[in-house]
Amino acid sequence: MNQEYIYELSEFYKMFGDVTRLNILGILQGKKLCVSEIAEKLNMTHSSISHQLKVLRDQNFVKNEKVGKTVYYSLADAHIDIILKYGYEHILERKSR
Repeated sequence: MNQEYIYELSEFYKMFGDVTRLNILGILQGKKLCVSEIAEKLNMTHSSISHQLKVLRDQNFVKNEKVGKTVYYSLADAHIDIILKYGYEHILERKSR
């Protein structure tokens, strides 16, 4: 791996290092939700959720779709879903040893 690739990979994995971002990604697995719905599920402010969604969108972890005046967010692609599932499985395996 070249250094540019390693840097990008490091930045990629940093997105998984924040509990709020992980909660948002988990909530979006298989769903499209607006900021209000995410904020309600996480019991957080709209502004906190919007900030994290911007970070996730800038890194191509989530995508958005505007329907009327409402913006819905979902996972950007199957890779994010797979990484979350494998990470979860890894934790479960480790705890069962």
